Amino acid sequence: MKRQIAIGVLGCGYWGPLLVRNFEGLPDCRVKAVCDMSEARLKHLVTLYPGVKGMTDPQQFVNGCGLDAVVIATPVQHHYSLAKASLLAGKHTFIEKPMASSSEQCEELIDIAERNGLVLMVDHTFLYSAPVRKIVEIVQAGDLGDIRYINSRRLNLGLFQKDINVAWDLAPHDISIILHILGEFPTAINCQGNAHVTPQMEDVTNISLSFPHKRFATIQSSWLEPRKIREMTIVGTRRMIVYDDLRTREKIRIYDVRVERPPHYDTFAEFQYSYHYGDSYIPHIQQEEPLKLACQHFIDCIETNSQPVTGGRQGLEMIRILEAASASLKMNGAPVTFSGSSEATPASSAVKAKQILKIEAFAG
Repeated sequence: MKRQIAIGVLGCGYWGPLLVRNFEGLPDCRVKAVCDMSEARLKHLVTLYPGVKGMTDPQQFVNGCGLDAVVIATPVQHHYSLAKASLLAGKHTFIEKPMASSSEQCEELIDIAERNGLVLMVDHTFLYSAPVRKIVEIVQAGDLGDIRYINSRRLNLGLFQKDINVAWDLAPHDISIILHILGEFPTAINCQGNAHVTPQMEDVTNISLSFPHKRFATIQSSWLEPRKIREMTIVGTRRMIVYDDLRTREKIRIYDVRVERPPHYDTFAEFQYSYHYGDSYIPHIQQEEPLKLACQHFIDCIETNSQPVTGGRQGLEMIRILEAASASLKMNGAPVTFSGSSEATPASSAVKAKQILKIEAFAG
């Protein structure tokens, strides 16, 4: 009988207890310890899971508990220091999104993990969800045709964060899905937003991602909406998908609709767009808890010494996009372009004007 992997969860706020529950439910691992500054939170978790040890000292937690892997679910500002300590102590490391506060921090964590042969995984949970996996399957099968654009809205009232703005808090979910669907990195980013409640902390943002082949994606994020909305529309040349994550059932609906422009016409009177209105249908989806699948994937990667689907490289890509969005915010929405190495650089004035016009043309 193989030995169970000893897991420690660092951070017992909102997401930490969910991670404890999911790892505890897996047969190939056991949660050995949890760590948090709050004695009350620790007491509650230890009451729920009597075999788990509660600790308040992160250093002792990482080095003195005989852990094989550490799960980090703390505020973002602590991700880098805690993950670095974990990796240097020889622990496989699972980090909540976003991976760190800067791309430089991400690169250092990736380097440490690779040098020490450790699994480094970032929890981009939605990539493990059944609806997103189904969407990717449909796109890869070519059922939608060529993707024209993706529009995403992730809106609600709160929860206001103290260390990151709404783009860093909510947009990573949408960015990870969009990158996974399109399978490529954006060429440029625009981001506009405002801080209405907390100074210098944007609570409403709009991000536009430009991709090769005239494709783009828009992401609206807000902590100020009266209704909770989690919706994404994927528009293809043949069909379109609406993904509503808040629906209990029927999260995905496929629309057999499209518009085509006739290739040849002699007079304006002969010209007209061809609209195709077909049926809509709902594909069957076998629902499973995404976080449970993400936790299982982390354990599987440790046991097989393989790279996660959402590893350090994917976490680094996410941070580069968020950094570019922050840079664009400071320039009142001016585009930030990426070089071939996906490093962000502000566009020159001439290029800016062309890109702004190009993005406006897409939006129109």
